[in-house]
Amino acid sequence: MIDVAVIGGGPAGLSAAEVAAGAGLSVAVFEAKPSFGRKFLMAGKSGLNLTHVEALDQLLSRYAEAETVLAPAIRAFDNAALVAWAEGLGQEMFTGSSGRIFPRAMKASPLLRAWMARLTDFGVALRPRHRWIGWQENAPVFEGHGPQPARAVVLACGGASWARLGSDGAWADFAHLPIAPFAAANAGIAVHWTEHMAPHFGRAIKGVAWRAGAQRSRGEAVLSARGLEGGGIYSVSRGVREAAPLYVDLMPDQTVDQVAQRLAKPRGKASRANHLRKAVRLDPIKTALLHEWGRPLPLEPIPLARRIKKLRVAHAGLRPMDEAISTAGGVLFDALDDKFMLRARPGVFCAGEMLNWEAPTGGYLLTACFATGRAAGQGVVDYLAAAAR
Repeated sequence: MIDVAVIGGGPAGLSAAEVAAGAGLSVAVFEAKPSFGRKFLMAGKSGLNLTHVEALDQLLSRYAEAETVLAPAIRAFDNAALVAWAEGLGQEMFTGSSGRIFPRAMKASPLLRAWMARLTDFGVALRPRHRWIGWQENAPVFEGHGPQPARAVVLACGGASWARLGSDGAWADFAHLPIAPFAAANAGIAVHWTEHMAPHFGRAIKGVAWRAGAQRSRGEAVLSARGLEGGGIYSVSRGVREAAPLYVDLMPDQTVDQVAQRLAKPRGKASRANHLRKAVRLDPIKTALLHEWGRPLPLEPIPLARRIKKLRVAHAGLRPMDEAISTAGGVLFDALDDKFMLRARPGVFCAGEMLNWEAPTGGYLLTACFATGRAAGQGVVDYLAAAAR
């Protein structure tokens, strides 16, 4: 019998395995897919934003209502510790202008290779193509392989987005764990455009501000045939999911009065469209959005300025959950003790995206996955040490 069975070969599971194996325990990592870290590698295609440079208290606030329960784990392995860990694996890191931290290589594969080599050196058994399908007494059972007894188990099974990469949420149907229903997080917005928007597909919407409920964003978005994508939209997708109206401010650096003053200038022989373009200097994509969502446009300067400053986005809700970068929902924190062990299943720990938390993009997702994985791994070490006494 092995000491620790880790189920899930993403950052949370591999982090738990590293801590447990580093303490001298025998560890096996079981992964349903043929290879490990598939979603991690996908994140690397956009540069692998590993964490964020901001002060720890500000970073913790990004986890909203989950801040209190995640804080001890993140404080124990914070953004600085995560950077030091990556550098210890030979990956030079740098901080971008937005405060996001990336490997100099701008991809995940070198880091993952070095990490897997370290785990192998620690004696961790890596077992791909092992899909967890339930329990036999206290042993996890894997499709085609049967039960694999272990003294402790770490569940790091992921959320319910990007099923093709392994995070399909299927474990929720058989794990018999108390969970909050899954929901899309950091998701795109579905929009049914009129024909005149087609020339703008693929273009970025810059220099705007988005708002949906309590969420605010000055980030960019990309206009596509299916709707809106990108960091600016992902940051407000929770508000959209919670049925708040979505607004865009096309001139966020100007007040309503300042915009109105520009619009009130005499237009002479210029058409209204040309006057609008010249007076407020909206670029073509912003002008198209104004006509798409703002018609009929008010004639007077102040009402039109208000429309420009608070343009309601007509949309069809979030894109499907499997397209989302991450998911809300998962195992309830009330079901866990302060070491991430299930109260109802002593010796079974949970970590990563399968827990009921969400965070914006910007390095916060990976930060919490690494931190909770390591916390669960340390919980296993402490649990088995206590059992041996």
